Amino acid sequence: MKLQRMNRRALTLGALAVSGALALTACGSDDNGGGSGSSTSSSAANAGSAVCGDAKKGQQLLADGSSAQKNAIDAWVKAFSTACGVQINYKGGGSGAGVTSFNQGQLAFAGSDSALKPEEVTASKKVCSGGQGIDLPMVGGPIALGYNVPGVDNLVLDAPTLAKIFDSKITKWNDEAIKKLNPSATLPDLKIQAFHRSDESGTTDNFTKYLIATTPDNWKYSGGKAWQGKGGQSAAGSAGVAAGVKQTSGAIGYFELSYVADGVKAVSINTGAAAPVAPSTDSATKDIAAAQVVGTGNDLTLKLDYNTKAEGAYPITLVTYEIVCDKGNKADTLPATKAFLTYIASEDGQKVLSGINYAPIPDAIITKVRSTIASIS
Repeated sequence: MKLQRMNRRALTLGALAVSGALALTACGSDDNGGGSGSSTSSSAANAGSAVCGDAKKGQQLLADGSSAQKNAIDAWVKAFSTACGVQINYKGGGSGAGVTSFNQGQLAFAGSDSALKPEEVTASKKVCSGGQGIDLPMVGGPIALGYNVPGVDNLVLDAPTLAKIFDSKITKWNDEAIKKLNPSATLPDLKIQAFHRSDESGTTDNFTKYLIATTPDNWKYSGGKAWQGKGGQSAAGSAGVAAGVKQTSGAIGYFELSYVADGVKAVSINTGAAAPVAPSTDSATKDIAAAQVVGTGNDLTLKLDYNTKAEGAYPITLVTYEIVCDKGNKADTLPATKAFLTYIASEDGQKVLSGINYAPIPDAIITKVRSTIASIS
């Protein structure tokens, strides 16, 4: 079953990538007024493609950051590389690693599930000549609470219960608090194994922001990318946490919805709305649509409503930002960086997301992202 699931996922990503590449190629064949002077020996996808822009075949980009968006980046990279001949190496080593490497001048762009902090913006000015790092919201998605509890196919939890589980204050699956939320479930007398991230992670930051916003009496930590709760088990990256949950009876962990796979089910959240809300691209989009842009200048940092009680809105949602210099990008990587960001923010790029359990960025926000990308230099 595991192999079959992996094969299905590979086919899904491949199909999406190929369709994306075909869309890019079609764009190139229809628009010959790009004026870049491409030779007749250039590939059909690159010659005159509005999306490929001034990116040259054979260019290489190095990027790192959020592991939550890696499945999306992989699909985008395959499509863009096929159409434009640009090699993009995205490590997916976690938001903290991505921001650090970006501010050391090692990356063309970084991915982070948390917006840059003031001190990180200051540090970026040493890399961005005459400019600074900015946050571009590009990928949305619910943070699923994946669980592996034998005999329990549907599980509802709320913020106070989650806080107590991840702070080792509720340690058995048949705890009275869990029973109350799941009166029809047969909950086993089984130890809870709560998995969290070992690396600095924007997913951790967003999950704990939810706990702080909704149940501060039960989650008294300051929050941030580093895990602060007591006890539990740790693993690196979203993939590592998901693997730990899958392999451990009684486990629960937090990771982006695309990592929910065979043997792991997702918790529905009791938000106080009429019905518990399951994580999905639609329920995440409903939450993100209510977000406010709080960044200044070219920065498009969003403020999410973790305490939403709107019907059908999933509250534990993250937005992954692509971090790039607004000015002062390296001349050798700017054309390809700008072209890739233009593609993933495009209508075709955003369409890829819903097919692999991510939420496209709402129109009002992604329109601002496109305008900002066009202005970077």
